[in-house]
Amino acid sequence: MASKTKTYRLESEIDKCRVECNWKKAVELAKQGALKSTDIASIVNLLQSEMALEEFIEAHDPTNEANALTARQALSEADDTLVKLSEGNSLFKEQALLLLAKLKFCEGFYQVCLDTLEKVDLTTIALRESEGNAYKNTRLLYMVAECFAIKGKCLDKMKSSLKTKYKISEREDEIITCYEIAGDLAFLCLQQRDKRPTTPQGMGPSTESNNFIVTSLIEMAIKQVPVMHWKKGDKIKCINRYREMLRAVESRFAHDIRKTLALELAQLLLRSSSSSSYKSIDLNAKSLNNKAPKPMVYCPDKLFVPKTLDEEVLLLLLIAEAVATREAVLERNEETHELTLTNITAIYDLLALILVKRAQFGRLTESFEKAMRFSFQEFHIWYQFANSLISSSKYSQALPVLSECYRLTPQNVTVCLQAAQLCYEHLQLNQQGVEWSQRAVQCNVPKHFLARAYMALGIGLCLVAKDSRLNADRQSLNQKALEAFKTAQDLNPSDYLTAFHLALQYANLRKINVAIEFTKKSLENRSDFIHSLHLLTLLLSARKQHEEAMTLIQAALEEYPDNLSLLMTKAKLEKIVLGPDEALSTYQKMLKLWKDMHELDIADDGSDSKSKVRERNPWDKRSLAQITLNEFSERGSGSIRAESYAASRMEKALSDLASSMNSSFQPRAGPQRSWVIQAQIWLNLAELYLSLNQVQEAQSCVQETFQLFPHSVYVFFMRGLVYEHKGCLNEAKMCYENAISVNPTHTKSLYHLGIVLHKLGDNRLAEKVLRDAVNLDPCFHKAWFVLGIVLEATDHPEDASHCHMMGTSLEATCPVAPFNVIQRVMT
Repeated sequence: MASKTKTYRLESEIDKCRVECNWKKAVELAKQGALKSTDIASIVNLLQSEMALEEFIEAHDPTNEANALTARQALSEADDTLVKLSEGNSLFKEQALLLLAKLKFCEGFYQVCLDTLEKVDLTTIALRESEGNAYKNTRLLYMVAECFAIKGKCLDKMKSSLKTKYKISEREDEIITCYEIAGDLAFLCLQQRDKRPTTPQGMGPSTESNNFIVTSLIEMAIKQVPVMHWKKGDKIKCINRYREMLRAVESRFAHDIRKTLALELAQLLLRSSSSSSYKSIDLNAKSLNNKAPKPMVYCPDKLFVPKTLDEEVLLLLLIAEAVATREAVLERNEETHELTLTNITAIYDLLALILVKRAQFGRLTESFEKAMRFSFQEFHIWYQFANSLISSSKYSQALPVLSECYRLTPQNVTVCLQAAQLCYEHLQLNQQGVEWSQRAVQCNVPKHFLARAYMALGIGLCLVAKDSRLNADRQSLNQKALEAFKTAQDLNPSDYLTAFHLALQYANLRKINVAIEFTKKSLENRSDFIHSLHLLTLLLSARKQHEEAMTLIQAALEEYPDNLSLLMTKAKLEKIVLGPDEALSTYQKMLKLWKDMHELDIADDGSDSKSKVRERNPWDKRSLAQITLNEFSERGSGSIRAESYAASRMEKALSDLASSMNSSFQPRAGPQRSWVIQAQIWLNLAELYLSLNQVQEAQSCVQETFQLFPHSVYVFFMRGLVYEHKGCLNEAKMCYENAISVNPTHTKSLYHLGIVLHKLGDNRLAEKVLRDAVNLDPCFHKAWFVLGIVLEATDHPEDASHCHMMGTSLEATCPVAPFNVIQRVMT
């Protein structure tokens, strides 16, 4: 009795080693008991043959016919042993036949392999070994799964001998059935392996995770079923097979398979389905294959069922991402790590495709942040991370990521230009943007890329020139910028953007005719380019051709009816051409339009996640996010400068201080850019009311702005205008001084402060502040006129005459709004 118990334990230990693919230990255990038991003695030969076969398969792909000759030489001894065992009456005859069929497949003898499998009832073995909840022999069940895969492959190899389409179709159905059973049994085995107890503490390390791998035969069978359905034109069966396999209860030995299936199904759905043709998962659908045991599946009541195409694809990609990131972190083999990164790149590219379409940039950024743990020197992932940060408006974080991208690919001009654009348009780091542009110029790239690099350099030099306090430095930098634009034009004469920037540069230099020429050239290459249309409107107004400018801006508004910047310029023109009442109507339209846009931006900001507005196109041009604040800040100031960025930070600090000291004031909820734009509309409307001598209405507009930004330079300035209009000069003086203390470069505040000081009799101080104004903006003609009046009052007739001449000259080319309201864009 004790001997039988010991033999049983030995057999159980051998089976455990086989399940764990620990072939050598299984053979050693069998040899230990070979003298005590005839059964164990006969199994030694079986296990030695099995070890030789499995070690060969691990080193050579059995599905590759090129390895057949090698198999015949390497496995000849195992072949002879298995033939003898399969012909005798051994208890292991069944297993010997399964291994022999597998060996014949490796040797390329496909018909012999099929004949061998005919001697075994694979379905009966599968059902027998899966009775109840406790499987009798997991290794045997896995061998049966492999044999079904082998049978399917052999049938496929011999399909060419069939003559009729009916026979071929019948054979393909049989192959699919074999592969499906192989996959189902394999999943069943893997689930059973998860139930096996781990090695107890103190008994040595577990060998499961180190030795066991899902064989290439099983992987081939799992992947081939949906592929064959697709080739037969049955897309529904293809998709359903993927879904059926993914519903199987998770096994720690099948993570890689699940990742592959999830990725392939996501790709398939994106290629073959649309939102209208998509059919959601039917959890009650029955499997077409009922000939063999099925793996355990998750309970339908506990599953999340996607309702839309995007939901299912996103869920699949998140599953694949979770598995792939874990693998990448743990993988240490360099060759395997490269393959893993290739798969991860595909997953992240598809994630970007889905999440960007839904404007879920924050979620995409989180995914790329996780990818940074294993993406050292992987340019593509770093670059996608930078793009996700930019899309999430995390510009300060995106710049160092782009710097890393540049380190990885120093000749990548796109990275340099993107970094320069960030510096110019979002971070106000103009000098750093010039450095990035210079790196782009040094890249060895085709002409059209080099042209864009010189254009970026020109833009940066223009912005740096505006930052400069010295007139000589400004002139020098503007001249260099002009040369850069000309070089870009020579490299790519048909580029509408370069022509636009040349036109804008000449416009700022008050060379109106040349500017018009280049603006028309830009419109010839792209007739609907909004910035060129806007610039041509301003250039016509600078020529005092206000009716022509009015006609052009109305045509532009037919193309871009919701563009607030165009509407603002239209209101300025209407005041001159049609009268203030028409302009007032346009401002009222702008406020209504702002309200509609603000509701869209509030929805995007997440304050109303259930709003149907969130389902809109994220690139909707009606969004205030698409409107550059530069266009509005320019209208309240003669020029935009680096100091204005510092001023905005000071305003924020003052607002934060006010919030902490006065609980009644709290910043408005929602995107701040939206409130800034509303404030600018109110302030321009206040100016219009003052021109109509409607002081009360102007005060109401200023008060509306005060509720939004109580410490804004524009609020101080407009309050000063109201006081000045009412004749309260001391109060006006205090307001202008407050505005200048927040932003020392606000030229309109300097100009009006000069007027008030002159009226108060302080001409010396008035001269000083007016000279500051014309130094900051040499084209500010009104400041030149007032400076001339002040100089006359101080008995400097020659200087006064020069100032009047400058004012008259500049007024002749002055547009209805500063040229700088048009942003220098790079794309």
